[in-house]
Amino acid sequence: MRHSIIVTLAAATLLAAPAQAQKKNAAAGYPITPVPFTQVKVPAQSFWGQRLEASRKITIPLAFSKCESEGRYKNFERAAQNMKTHANNVDVNKVMPYSFDDTDPYKTIEGASYILQTFPDNKLKGYIDSVLNIIALAQEPDGYLYTARTQNYTHPHSWAGKTRWSKEEDLSHELYNLGHMVEGAVAHWQATGSRKFLDIACRYADCVVKEVGPGKGQACVVPGHQIAEMALCRLYLATGNKKYLDEAKFFLDYRGKTSIKQEYSQSHKPVVEQDEAVGHAVRAAYMYAGMADVAALTGDSAYIHAIDRIWDNIVTKKLYITGGIGATASGEAFGPNYYLPNMSAYCETCAAIGNVYVNYRLFLLHGESKYYDVLERSLYNGLISGVSLDGGGFFYPNPLESMGQHQRQPWFGCACCPSNICRFIPSLPGYVYAVKDNNLYVNLFLANTATMKVGGKSVTVSQQTAYPYNGDITVSVVKGGGAFGMKIRVPGWLKNQPVPSNLYSYSDTKRLGYKVLVNGKAVEGKVTADGYYTISRKWKKGDKVQVHFDMEPRTVRANNKVEADRGMIEVERGPLVYCAEWPDNNFDIKEVLVNQNPSFKLGTKTLDAFIPEASKAKLVDWRGQTLTTLTTDAQTLAFDKAGKLTTKDVTLTLIPYYAWAHRGGGDMKVWLAQDLKATNPSQPATLASQSKIESSMRLPSLQSINDRLVPKDATDRSIPYTHWWPKNNTTEWISYTFPEAATVQSSTVYWFDDQPWGGCSVPDSWKLYYKDAQGQWQPVEDADAYPVEKGAACTVNFKPVKTTALKLEVKINERLSAGVFEWSVK
Repeated sequence: MRHSIIVTLAAATLLAAPAQAQKKNAAAGYPITPVPFTQVKVPAQSFWGQRLEASRKITIPLAFSKCESEGRYKNFERAAQNMKTHANNVDVNKVMPYSFDDTDPYKTIEGASYILQTFPDNKLKGYIDSVLNIIALAQEPDGYLYTARTQNYTHPHSWAGKTRWSKEEDLSHELYNLGHMVEGAVAHWQATGSRKFLDIACRYADCVVKEVGPGKGQACVVPGHQIAEMALCRLYLATGNKKYLDEAKFFLDYRGKTSIKQEYSQSHKPVVEQDEAVGHAVRAAYMYAGMADVAALTGDSAYIHAIDRIWDNIVTKKLYITGGIGATASGEAFGPNYYLPNMSAYCETCAAIGNVYVNYRLFLLHGESKYYDVLERSLYNGLISGVSLDGGGFFYPNPLESMGQHQRQPWFGCACCPSNICRFIPSLPGYVYAVKDNNLYVNLFLANTATMKVGGKSVTVSQQTAYPYNGDITVSVVKGGGAFGMKIRVPGWLKNQPVPSNLYSYSDTKRLGYKVLVNGKAVEGKVTADGYYTISRKWKKGDKVQVHFDMEPRTVRANNKVEADRGMIEVERGPLVYCAEWPDNNFDIKEVLVNQNPSFKLGTKTLDAFIPEASKAKLVDWRGQTLTTLTTDAQTLAFDKAGKLTTKDVTLTLIPYYAWAHRGGGDMKVWLAQDLKATNPSQPATLASQSKIESSMRLPSLQSINDRLVPKDATDRSIPYTHWWPKNNTTEWISYTFPEAATVQSSTVYWFDDQPWGGCSVPDSWKLYYKDAQGQWQPVEDADAYPVEKGAACTVNFKPVKTTALKLEVKINERLSAGVFEWSVK
């Protein structure tokens, strides 16, 4: 059924339609209209101003430099050359790791275009223009632009397929590339007025519309990796050409009806029949956002009902306390209901961005604050944790626990997360306000000045606040006014609800409150069913709304069905999740037991310790800027040499989760033991744990093999491991050098095997060697067996030998690599 919604569709990633398109779109759209980011100015020396400054001065220049050094532009250049010569002599798999590498320039151009709209920069504009010259030459005459194929027509990238679209639902990413191209092109057109990139995108989109569809002679396929659905809606609004909207709807309507039907890409059943979030989390979130866009533009209520069901499944069963989504590295996917492990949590940065997109659109459809509650939690925790404070270091996964194996990287071979951050952060100001009829929604709290039309009249408002560290917000009418309702979101965390479900609940007895004053006087009002405190009056220049939210540390418990968090608490304050990290605590935080009734003290740390010196020189002067810390009394538990449990009183310091891993690798925990059953007392030292470790090559998290932690079963990914990936068909080794000579006669290995999704399996075989008196390696004698079983203790017993060192030699499978959870020696 078609809704009688009479507004123009707009969203953070969608442009308001041009005048000619508005006439065609007048029958449908989101009922609520956001205030565009170009109309919201954020001061540099504020929480989000710092993020925008880091994006402009460090993240985006870094991304462009990586596009140069990592060969992204070369892909286009080689494709253009091959179009001329048809030499087909490029080994695409060697020069192009992934078939979606073309999207890195597209996404970076999108973010840079947002920056241009706020900070005009002719040098940046000219650089983008030079990149577009390279991209344009790689476009085929009919508009097709996919360098994974065009670099070598006869032997394209192995993911591309022999013909166009033949592997689209599997690995080719042709339509995914189109989606990011369109997103970047429309942003560039809006920023510069130039159609240079927009025309390239339109030609590719026209090619897709012609060749992909349900008609005779067309390839009836849907995107293997969704985003084209969102992008084509945006292109429809930019051009007024309905064929792009029709193509987006085809992509959704035919999902679950084409050749590949699998949960991984949400093609297991038609989208309107889906009611659970499954499969690859980024693909899923982009699809749900696309469903919302198409539903708003076409009035298809079946899409909306499906998204509502899926959203309910996420927030009641599959949402991390950080707002992250995607529990498992296997398929970068949602796990089963209530499966939310911490150490192995995937929580991809791109998925957090997708989660923001979905909740934002659901707010625009329904107008309820609960969607912004989820959005805010993801934004301040699971999303900005993915980029360092200075904008130059990144996380791909964002786990909730670490033993040092997770470290920020300056870039990734698969660079989707850094380039996605490039395009998201500059758009953030567009999420602050929205308008419907005579109502102005104040959804996010950050220092800014914004101009919008409410009830047909122009009004300029400003916010002054130190949120998220302070709950005092002043909203002032700077210019204009008129009669309208100012709807101030009262966050869920203030209403005793961490998320809009029973997945998490506060475990203390606190009841926080709030106050609202207009021009210094209390006003009568209450929070209505939509979650907003509405003040309706005739506003004029100089009016001030003063809002105070009580902001105190709170403790949170997870639903008991979440096995990973049983007996533990999470600590938060306002919208921020806190964690314990090694630099702030001179004890093993894995051993901590939090008091039954903890009290917390507030403190501060300057940002200097979290930002490299090289970055400080490029950014505004951040000296004196701080973040808020929490401290509380706690205990550590450990077994002494005799095996007796001992305790020690300690002061536990917590920092905001988004700021972790800025000071080197080490332990970090979000969920902290409060019940004895959840504790992890330090084990007595073993021969292996006291040994020096060496290996045949540099391995990640090598210290994990003697940390005395073993997997519970074959699927356990909650503990650290090391691996030789991507090595295969080689013989590698790890050795222990003991503190002193010791007699050994048994050794146990727990193999890391992430099949069927990953790249590691149990090895083909393994052997043990000891170092003799002459320092030479000799095989152990009378070994009974060398088992290679997944998820089990693989033990070999041998003739006792006195030695100073033992070596584990591993023959890796010719196709798959190998890894180790734990290697013990007795």
